[in-house]
Amino acid sequence: MMAVSSVCVAGSVLVNTIQDRAQLFLRLWAEAHKHALLYDERSATLLDVASGKSIALRWRDVIGFEEKVHPESQESYGVLLFDNGRQIALVDPGGVAFAPLTENSGAVQSMPAAVCLRDFLTLKQSVDHYLYDHPDQPPPRECLDLIMICIATLDGARAVGFDVGDLEGELEESLKEVERRAS
Repeated sequence: MMAVSSVCVAGSVLVNTIQDRAQLFLRLWAEAHKHALLYDERSATLLDVASGKSIALRWRDVIGFEEKVHPESQESYGVLLFDNGRQIALVDPGGVAFAPLTENSGAVQSMPAAVCLRDFLTLKQSVDHYLYDHPDQPPPRECLDLIMICIATLDGARAVGFDVGDLEGELEESLKEVERRAS
């Protein structure tokens, strides 16, 4: 675990604000998890390795930071809380995790509380399997549920700052194929 707390050198505090602690944690965490997340400190940009997508952080908007330990893996992860109420978590192997938004998808029974773009890519691959590896069969109900989770994931990703227009276009094509087969 990488505990990040105030550091004193010759009586002066080097890490004293939430933003300072969060930046230090992010720098250390990204260095240790380059397979999941890259951080460009100069531009305050996070690159989600699995998706190749990035988001820019505005440190002045960070109002909370919490370092946590996953109960099963014992891996440390960090959660940043922004002034607009949004949160992101730095997780391994997912990279940047966030809450899915269900305004456009509706509730789905198997919707997780936190998702990442890696989850989207995995679910989209399953959707494509149903659609394109079995072209003569109607897609099962599970396929539509996966698409709804993908929609909620992309909505959540957009809300935290990812540009997901290209992924939305790909998902739209899959949804059109499901609708074509259903008619």
